Amino acid sequence: MNTVIIPVDFSETSLHAAEFGAKWLSLASGVEIILYHVCDKDDSYDNRMEALQKLKDELTQNRKLNISLLAETGDFITELEKLARHRQADLIIMGITNRSALMQVFVGSNALKMAENKFCPVIIVPLNAVYNEIKNVLVATDLKNTSSTTPSAPIKKVLSTFGANLHIVNVNSEHYIALTEELADEQQKLKEMFSEFNPEFYFLRLYDVDEAIEQFSKDKNIDLIITIQKEHSVMHRLFKAGHLKKLALESNVPVMSVHE
Repeated sequence: MNTVIIPVDFSETSLHAAEFGAKWLSLASGVEIILYHVCDKDDSYDNRMEALQKLKDELTQNRKLNISLLAETGDFITELEKLARHRQADLIIMGITNRSALMQVFVGSNALKMAENKFCPVIIVPLNAVYNEIKNVLVATDLKNTSSTTPSAPIKKVLSTFGANLHIVNVNSEHYIALTEELADEQQKLKEMFSEFNPEFYFLRLYDVDEAIEQFSKDKNIDLIITIQKEHSVMHRLFKAGHLKKLALESNVPVMSVHE
């Protein structure tokens, strides 16, 4: 992993996410962190850069981090997309809150909009999340067309960067004692795809996907949930039905969104 962008608007939510990012990446090497702010007006640039420098000083205290600062004017989503593409960012880390409808509009909506975009993986850090090192990663999968729809590269970057254990979870109300031949074949493909990480597989016979994932995360001490967004699948409908929003808002575990 080379470049991680952490957008900051100096709200409690974004500062919380920045603290998580700094702690996580202090355990990695060779990663550049870009603390990024979009100003409302040109005349606020100096003040914002001063505030970013103060934040950098706080985050680098007793930590070895490579942090760059950038403030620009314009539309937040548009400018962040441009920056991620230009710098070929590996990851964006953003905050989200469930404290009020107003905060959800200004903070939560931006985080979810970025998670919907395909060009860069996004980790959403809930405001009520308690920091843990990323030791156990959950990847939720529908076990359909895994070879062509599983974005292994960004998932492997996270696993390699943090030396995490991989738990692959499928939630299906139709699971029985033995897997069908089709599901067993898809499992084998994923096992080979992530062979260097010795993945553990879990098949949950439950109806509510997000509830099952949340409970599993508590039981297995999961530190990061990864959801794979597919255009025509149940996992894609996590966005459409509001399940990912619910998971990000109500969970204590950071959620990473990647696209097929």
